[in-house]
Amino acid sequence: MRIEDWIIAETADGVALNKPSGVLSIPDREGKEFSLKSLLKEKYGEIFVVHRIDRDTSGLILFAKNAEAHKHFSLQFEHRATKKIYLGLVLGTPPLASGTIDAPIAEHPHKKGMMTVHRQGKEAVTDYEVLQELGPYTWMQFRIHTGRTHQIRVHMKDLGHPLVGDPIYGDGKPVLLSSIKKKFNLSKKEETERPLLNRLALHASALTIQDLAGNDWPLEAPVPKDLRATLTQLEKWK
Repeated sequence: MRIEDWIIAETADGVALNKPSGVLSIPDREGKEFSLKSLLKEKYGEIFVVHRIDRDTSGLILFAKNAEAHKHFSLQFEHRATKKIYLGLVLGTPPLASGTIDAPIAEHPHKKGMMTVHRQGKEAVTDYEVLQELGPYTWMQFRIHTGRTHQIRVHMKDLGHPLVGDPIYGDGKPVLLSSIKKKFNLSKKEETERPLLNRLALHASALTIQDLAGNDWPLEAPVPKDLRATLTQLEKWK
């Protein structure tokens, strides 16, 4: 596992990576598992966390290489001056092809680590757009204007179309070819069906932020192989 394979853009002030699903952005409290930050510290010595994405979400994440850049990038997130785009596969199809979800989010009162839409929560705004209907699923684009924990996942659950493979806000079930292909037969070599996708179907796709010179720095993380392969199969058998 080489951190270099995940780097998609780099300057003297920052490094952007395409994080694989399942990898932590920063060390957990126990510090037992490796994280992007720990791998980057080994490579650069000093590294600064600008923002985070969920462990199970794949995609674009930016780290600063010095204190000045850290402050510069962080303030843009704080003042909502960045443009953050995500892609995701959801269950079902929303009634409207596009829209805005403006619903405050708070910690769940009884379930630790879970968030929920709550009128006394913090402001949370998500724009969404249907890109492609794929049988029982829909491929969507999201732009988040706020950075609440699990924001897209909570908002899509509230809309009634949770993200595929979400164990907290959805059913957590994998995408199986047998669920979309009518005449599906298991290979003689296999005892059980191997899922097309067995993780949260959410990808941080693009981020536009200003560099220290004040120029736009557009960053894009290609959709990972597992999601691309799933979309190809869904298109074929929808």
